[in-house]
Amino acid sequence: MTAVSTPASAAPPVRPTLPRTFLAMMAREMRVLRKNFVATFARVLAQPLLFVFVFSYVLPKIGGAGAGTMSAASRGSGGTFSTVLVPGLVGSAIVMQAIMAVIFPLMMELNWQRSITDRALAPLSVPMLAFQKITAAGVQALIGGLLVFPCVLFVHAAGQGPKIHVSNWLTLVVVLVLGSLMSSAAGLWLGTLLDPQKVQMMFALVLLPMSMLGCVYYPWAAMDHIRWLQILVLVNPMVYVNEGLRAALTPQVGHMSAWAYMSVLVVGTILLTWLSMRTFTRRVLQ
Repeated sequence: MTAVSTPASAAPPVRPTLPRTFLAMMAREMRVLRKNFVATFARVLAQPLLFVFVFSYVLPKIGGAGAGTMSAASRGSGGTFSTVLVPGLVGSAIVMQAIMAVIFPLMMELNWQRSITDRALAPLSVPMLAFQKITAAGVQALIGGLLVFPCVLFVHAAGQGPKIHVSNWLTLVVVLVLGSLMSSAAGLWLGTLLDPQKVQMMFALVLLPMSMLGCVYYPWAAMDHIRWLQILVLVNPMVYVNEGLRAALTPQVGHMSAWAYMSVLVVGTILLTWLSMRTFTRRVLQ
């Protein structure tokens, strides 16, 4: 009896699994990011690079009016004003990049191009599609934050270099990852709630105050003389990212207790991810 061989074309097709589909969509995001790498991160690096150039190089060189401000901001930090700036500028870059990385593509996919319909046809549930967008934006935010490190570490006048000491590498990694994911989840949540015509208003009324009052240029502990404002800024998620980075990178500078910033980062990431997945699903299926 002659055995009949099965042709290769008759082999059962490979069915996509959830992890395989998720990784394929992440690979697509990374390919797009690689092609647009310079344009994507130029806007991330511009603001911190200019800030440290002015406050850590120009003003110390000319002995301008900012010198008193710098010394006051760094008082008790055990270092210069650039020491205070390092965690703040890295944290603000992470938060801003995460929000922009998710909200701008989302506006086009949901409203103008309506290409989100094609994404929803993938063998991936709509909530998992939202989680994939959060993860992709979180990766971009993490890269953006790491790229800011050379700017704040090496751009300064003589004697104005920051004093950085990583006291706990696990804390640093956890804060970087949770801060990136929480910020990208917040961006997805805002993107599914806002009218596209009001996105510019978001920058004026949300992102600018978030940055100026996010403990970027001063530690949270330094605000104890303005107690009402010190309490008010606790609603700002950027505060906890910056304070966590300050605890990991510049432990000599006053910062929040670990339980405070870590609990907010963990709970905030879970809550904002859940909220953004719900609003994203509702927006896609409407």
